[in-house]
Formats: sequence, structure tokens, C-alpha cells
Amino acid sequence: MTWWQAALLGLLQGIAEFLPISSSGHLVLGQYLLGIDAEAAQGVTFEVFVHFATLMSIFTVYRRRIGRIAREAFTFSDFEQRFRENEDYRFAVFIVLGTLPTGLVYWLFGDFLESLFERPQFVCGMLLVTGLLLLLTLLRRNPEGPLSSVKTVVIGLAQGAAITPGISRSGSTICTALYQGVENRKAADFSFLLSIPAIVAATALSAVEVWQQGSTMGVLPLLAGMVVAYASGVWAIRTMVDVVSRGNLHYFAFYLFAAGLTGLIFI
Repeated sequence: MTWWQAALLGLLQGIAEFLPISSSGHLVLGQYLLGIDAEAAQGVTFEVFVHFATLMSIFTVYRRRIGRIAREAFTFSDFEQRFRENEDYRFAVFIVLGTLPTGLVYWLFGDFLESLFERPQFVCGMLLVTGLLLLLTLLRRNPEGPLSSVKTVVIGLAQGAAITPGISRSGSTICTALYQGVENRKAADFSFLLSIPAIVAATALSAVEVWQQGSTMGVLPLLAGMVVAYASGVWAIRTMVDVVSRGNLHYFAFYLFAAGLTGLIFI
């Protein structure tokens, strides 16, 4: 993998990880078009580093909120009162509740869903599904409700389903929150904060695979991919929060319809 290929894939990862257009789907198609073997040791190594870069993007944008949530999570007193009165503590609880069904989906169906990465045409079809999910948010343009334990479990199941390449993690979780009446900004914030355990787990699993296989990937491509993924990730998170807050999530559907149909025709 050359440095410019790494930079291009890092850009795809950073933007598509947080915009509702499916990072996994775009990486599959990008690797297919560039002739890069995603299963090779270099591909796995690259995945580890760009996932770490996008994780740092979340910590950069939400550093203050994450600090407050972490403090609340490790304060072991007055649980019921803090759950009622402290939103940061509720978010800590909700992140745990949302992560559990994600892990269950991966445990039950992870191998099958990951096998779909080898089918670019299937990925294009799932881009169309993601586009439909986004378009249907037109029916819920101004939700004003809060998060709840039941809602976060459903959102966690949606995040688990997004292991499927072509299904956007951010798109599916934000849409699921909006469909349940969660207020726009809160839906976006929770989606990105909920992604932290999932990205950490994905990075750790890939790191183990790299350690077992070894890698000969050069430093320059890794640095190029990481820097571009981090910078584009910060931009994408801030852009996405603004888009969701304005109720304009459905605009991304038109891009996904175009990308999915183009892929089905030409791949």
C-alpha cells in the first residue's frame, strides 16, 4: 500500500465512520477499486491504526463530556438519585446498556456478517438500505423525547446490525434514536459516545490479529492514513452533529442511492 492509497483510505474511514454513509462499505469498495487485499496483514494493520485515529477524533470533540461521564461512572454512591438527576451518569449507564446488545449481535452473527465484506455487490445493496433508513427520518423531523433504558437497548441492537458492511453505524443508531422520539442533538451525541466501546473492541481484535500474523507495512503509509483519518474524523463528527440538529439527515440518502446504484451497475 502506497502512502497516497493509505491517505485516501484514511479519508474514507474518517469521513464515513461518522457521516451516515458506512465506513465499512466505503473501505470495501475503496480497497476493491484500488486492488488492495483487505485480508492481507498490511490491510489488517492499517485497519488497527485508522480505527485508533477515529477513536481519537471522538475524544477530541467530546473530551469534556467524556471526562464528566467517566467521573460519574466511577462514583459508587447514590445510584438512583444520580440516575434521576444527572444526565452524565445516565449516559454512562445507557452506554453500558447499549453496548451489551451490540456485543451479543457480534457474538452470535459476527463471523457471518464479516464474511459479507468479500461481496462488493452486497455492500452496494446495503448502501441503498442505509439510504432508505435516512430518508424515512423525514417522518420524524422534530423529535423531542429523552433517552431511556429500553431505547438504548434498541439503539445497541441497531449498532450491532451495522457490523454488516454497507450499513452505517452512525446512521443506523441515530435513525433508531430518532424513530423512538429522541431529541436530535441527544441522538447524535449518544451515537458517537456509544461508538467508543465498539471501536475500542474492534481495534483490540484487529491488533491481536496483527500480532499473530506480523506485518511489513511501512511507517509512512500508516502515518498518512492515521493523520488523514483523525483530521477528517473531527470534521465529520462536528458536521454530523450540526446536520442532525438541523433535521437534515435525509440529505445523505441521495448520495447513498447514487453510490449504491452505481456500484451495482458497474461492479
